Amino acid sequence: MNVPYRQIRAAHTEESITVYQAYDAAIATPAVAAQRFVPPFKRERMTWIKPSFLWMMYRCGYATKPGQERVLAIELTREGFAWALAQACLSHDDRDPGWAERVRRSPVRVQWDPERGTRHQALPYRSIQIGLSGEAVRRYVDEWTMGISDITDLVREVRAGVTSGADVSALLPAEHPYPLPDDLAKTIGADRP
Repeated sequence: MNVPYRQIRAAHTEESITVYQAYDAAIATPAVAAQRFVPPFKRERMTWIKPSFLWMMYRCGYATKPGQERVLAIELTREGFAWALAQACLSHDDRDPGWAERVRRSPVRVQWDPERGTRHQALPYRSIQIGLSGEAVRRYVDEWTMGISDITDLVREVRAGVTSGADVSALLPAEHPYPLPDDLAKTIGADRP
């Protein structure tokens, strides 16, 4: 498979994109019940969303890390996701002399980290992480979220399969390249196929 080095791969429809986050039960339970993030979720903090299921599994250790025992799949509007990308600034950009000022003003940060396999092994291409703060968090919570599902049972099933050496590919969410217009691809440093 020839995968571009920096490409968004996600479960998505014509109207939505699925991203993942992991929290403790104190945040996850009320979020699922309300179908939006409510206290004790803190709007004042930067929150990172991840379109890659396997990168989320790497980050939360298949829901075993403290404070990340519940994994949520959040369905966002594509319009909101596009707004976030349009406002984004790369977390690091040594080539741009105006970067420091832009990153200070931007409500959205983007970083590209090595994508991961089922056993957390680094793959030869990158996965996007998107950090939301300020206005972006408000929009995420109040406008973009279409639904929140607790997928912790699936996460545990995948982990058990990986641990036993089973083929878990049928359990994984179907992620496909996410279509980006040229201007958004340039803003976030994505590679064109």
